This record gives sequence, C-alpha cells and structure tokens, in this order.
Amino acid sequence: MAQKKAALACIECGQRNYQMTPTQMGKTTRLEVKKYCRYCNKHTLHKETK
Repeated sequence: MAQKKAALACIECGQRNYQMTPTQMGKTTRLEVKKYCRYCNKHTLHKETK
C-alpha cells in the first residue's frame, strides 16, 4: 500500500522544498516548521501542503 506524502512549502517564495509522510492522519491543523529555503537563501517558515 502506498503511503500518503505531504510537501512543506516556503511561505515567502512558494517553493516546495521538503517531502514528509504525515504521522497523524486525523489532525485538523497543518504543520508549520521553520526550515532552510535554498531559493530564499535563509531560514523561513514552511507550511504543509498536499
């Protein structure tokens, strides 16, 4: 069975930089993590997308 994947997108430039497998399927809020964006060349907030 294939696992569902979610991408983390930078809120400043919109690029999807990171892939992850969600662990909590019944959650209602999206994950927000401060990670490095190679396009912006700095640490920015990344939000979970589908």
